[in-house]
Amino acid sequence: MTVEIGKQAPGFTLEANNGEKVSLEDYKGKNVVLYFYPKDMTPGCTNEACDFRDNHQSFEELDAVILGVSPDPVESHKKFIDKHDLPFLLLADEDHETAKAYDVWKLKKRDGKEYHGIERSTFIIDKEGTLAEEFRKVNVDGHVEQALNYIKENL
Repeated sequence: MTVEIGKQAPGFTLEANNGEKVSLEDYKGKNVVLYFYPKDMTPGCTNEACDFRDNHQSFEELDAVILGVSPDPVESHKKFIDKHDLPFLLLADEDHETAKAYDVWKLKKRDGKEYHGIERSTFIIDKEGTLAEEFRKVNVDGHVEQALNYIKENL
């Protein structure tokens, strides 16, 4: 399945920090902000998560649920949530299947080394499960506001 605006978003079932299995299907009737990030507790990912936390109420008022996804295990997510008081679920994509379905598992380079990892990206999925918008290669600064404004203006 390819990810395409205006088409059905790829489904998934992943374990959340609360120990429950979470599926995209569970959120039919709500807008979903599905954001992929590289790693718990890193500076950019912490800033992004805290921005989503600080705007959580505004997303709720727009009938939108925030779900964060990274390859980190559930135990790491629990520590991340506890440390930063995050009010939304973080999902463990340890086998990278959901990241691959959304085409965010990419070959990256750092310090002359190549490795695979998450390309920071956010997907806005409407109440019917259709991909409404995508933000790829996200710059953390101002991104949460950009996602919030998209929902306000379009959904």
